[in-house]
Amino acid sequence: MGRVEKVEIIIRNIISSLQMAKLYSSAHPIFKNSLTKAYESLRSILEDMTELIIGIIGNELAFEKEIFFELSRMAEPMIAYLKERGIERIVFHSGLQEQELEKFIAFLSEYPQDTGKDPQEILTSLGIRNISAGKIKVGSSKAEAEALRGTAQIINYLDLYNNYQGNVSQSIENVLDNETVDYLALRLGVTSIMENLILRHQELLKLATIKRYDLNTFVHIVNVSILAMYFSSKLGFSRDNVLTIGIAGLFHDIGKLYISRKIIGKQDKLTGEEFEKIKNHALLGAEILLKYVNAMGILPAVVAFEHHLKYDLSGYPRLAFAQKPHIASLIISICDVYDALSQRRSYKSEYPPNRIYDFMIKEKGRYFDPVLLERFFKITGVWPIGTIVLLSDSRVAVVRQENEEEIFCPKVEVIHPADRQELIDLRQQKESLKIERALNPFTEAKPYLALI
Repeated sequence: MGRVEKVEIIIRNIISSLQMAKLYSSAHPIFKNSLTKAYESLRSILEDMTELIIGIIGNELAFEKEIFFELSRMAEPMIAYLKERGIERIVFHSGLQEQELEKFIAFLSEYPQDTGKDPQEILTSLGIRNISAGKIKVGSSKAEAEALRGTAQIINYLDLYNNYQGNVSQSIENVLDNETVDYLALRLGVTSIMENLILRHQELLKLATIKRYDLNTFVHIVNVSILAMYFSSKLGFSRDNVLTIGIAGLFHDIGKLYISRKIIGKQDKLTGEEFEKIKNHALLGAEILLKYVNAMGILPAVVAFEHHLKYDLSGYPRLAFAQKPHIASLIISICDVYDALSQRRSYKSEYPPNRIYDFMIKEKGRYFDPVLLERFFKITGVWPIGTIVLLSDSRVAVVRQENEEEIFCPKVEVIHPADRQELIDLRQQKESLKIERALNPFTEAKPYLALI
C-alpha cells in the first residue's frame, strides 16, 4: 500500500473517531475501538516519517501534493466543523502517544466555535506535545515548512480554479434569476484565469483534467471556458478577444440550465417532448443573454444561439437562410463536446481520450470546422496534460507535454515502478513504446495521484 493510500485511511479513521466521540462518551467501548484503530494507522506511518501534515485547502483535504477530492466530498461537514474552529492544518509528530490522540479528539469534539483562542495554545495546556493544529502557515519545523512549500503551488491553482467556479456560479445564477450581473468581478475573474493560462497552462489544464470527474454542473462550464481561452490564445487571438470568448464560453449553455436541471440530470432516456425542450435551449439562451448586451456584449448571445448549429448547419436551431457560425461559436462547440465527452454523465459511460478523438474526428467537416478541429488536437493532443496512462511496457506514466507533430506521442514521465522512473518523448520511441490506455484517477490510477 502506498503512502497516500495510508494517509487517506488515517484521515478516514480520525474522522470516524471524532464522530464516535461526538456521539458517545470518551469512555465508551465504541469510541475506544475507533481511537485504537486511528492510532495504529498513525503509528504505522510515523515509523517512516518524522511528521505527518494534513491540510484543508479551500474545502479540500490535502497531503503534500495530493488533493483528496473524493474523500473531501464525503467529509464536507467535518471540514466545515474544523474550519469554523480555526483548524486548517493538523501535524502529527513521530513521538505521538495514544493518550495524546485521545485528548486531541476529545478536544475537537468539545471545542466550541469562535472562541477567539488559538487551538495550539489549548493543545499545549492539555499536555499534547506531539500534535499541532491551527491555520495554514509555515511552521517552525523544517519538515512542516518543506511540506507546506510542496503544496503551495497546487493550493494556488486549486484556489484559483475554485474561486473562478464560485464567481461563475454566482454570475450564472444571477442571469437565471434575471438579476444584475457584477460584470467587473466576472471580467476580473476571467482575466485572472486567462493570465495564468499564459504563464502556467500545464498546471491549470492538469487540474481541469482531474476536475472533469467532479459531477458539479458548473465544472463543465468552467472547463469549456478555460479550454476555449487556451485554444483561442494558441490560435493567435488578441488578449481582449480571448477574454470575450472565455466569457461567452461560460454562458453558452444558459438556456439549457434555465429549462430544467431535472431534465438534464435524469437517469432515463429523454422523452420526445423533453428532447424538443432541450433543442430549444439555444434560442432561449440567446434571448436571455440579449438582456445583458450592455454589460457583456453581443458575443455570448451569438454563441448561445449558434453552438449547436454545427459546421454544416445541420444542427439546431434551424435557420431561415444559410449563415456560417461565428468562429467563436465553432471554437466553443469543439470545447463543449470535448469536455462533455470527458466527463462522467448520468446518461453515458466514461469515454477514454483516444475514443473521444476518434468520435470527434469522424464528425470533422460535418459537426466541426475541419481546420479548427485538426488544430485543436494538435494543441491539446489526444492524451491531455495530467492524464495518467498505462504504457505498452506496463509502466505507469503521466502526460507532461504535447507533441504537435505527433499527437498520439506526448512527452510523459514514468511514475511507476519507482526504479524505472524517467522522462520519455514518445515521439522518439514510437516504434517500441506507446500509450495503451488512460487510467481513471479515482479508481485504478488513484494510488499514483500523489506522484504526479
